[in-house]
Amino acid sequence: MNKYYIVDNSLLPDTFEKVIKARNLLNQGAIKNVSDAVKKVGISRASYYKYKDFVYESENKNYQRKAVISFLLNHKSGILSEVLNDISEADANILTINQNIPINNMANVVISLDINHMNISVDDLLSKISVIKGTNKVNLIAIE
Repeated sequence: MNKYYIVDNSLLPDTFEKVIKARNLLNQGAIKNVSDAVKKVGISRASYYKYKDFVYESENKNYQRKAVISFLLNHKSGILSEVLNDISEADANILTINQNIPINNMANVVISLDINHMNISVDDLLSKISVIKGTNKVNLIAIE
């Protein structure tokens, strides 16, 4: 299980901030490709690809507000309901749920959450979900 921390950027290498800047340039359409984005911010393509899925910027300096999680779900009645109950007990607000049709008795589920008032950490929520029988590959996709 992954563990997540909120860390002041003054403690981190400059590369992390530059990866975020490059990703923002790409997402905003200001730059059309990764090569140009990394040149503009002054990092290598290797650094960008190494960290792009692991470094996120907080919009609110005090605490994160939204998170997107994904997991595989066995095709059995009641499992998604257990996941939703854990989310509810954590005082997270569900913004969207996307569940694909089951293939080979497994369905991919992606849930976006408002975590502004959560009473546990995102890491603890992911741990709770991952111990539910029938859930697999529980991952944090993004946090803001």
